[in-house]
Amino acid sequence: QVQLVESGGGLVQAGDSLRVSCEVSGRTFSSYAMAWFRQTPGKEREFVAAISWSDGRIYYADSVKGRFTISRDSAKNTVYLQMNSLKPEDTAVYYCAAKYYPRGTPVLLSPRSDLYRYWGQGTQVTVSS
Repeated sequence: QVQLVESGGGLVQAGDSLRVSCEVSGRTFSSYAMAWFRQTPGKEREFVAAISWSDGRIYYADSVKGRFTISRDSAKNTVYLQMNSLKPEDTAVYYCAAKYYPRGTPVLLSPRSDLYRYWGQGTQVTVSS
């Protein structure tokens, strides 16, 4: 079983930066795709960014490209989302997600939330104008 625990959310002003973290435990993660999604009330969960744990390939949503950076620290079993130049429309609950790929299977970085099996509890990010 995989456990994901997000942290680092908070209240910031427009233009500020914030880093959220996702601590991963339970299994070895070399064959995982890790992703960040976000959700606001009444809306579907929105893809933000994804990273391949093994080779570091990255995929961003157009809405955050150039402002957000996803990374992973294998020694700490942690995935990060560095958010710069934050806007009020970035306000949401941010979720960490993981999808396992069997050894030998290509790790695909997908924006589809239904493909990710493991989810954290979410961390609130609020950007004031």
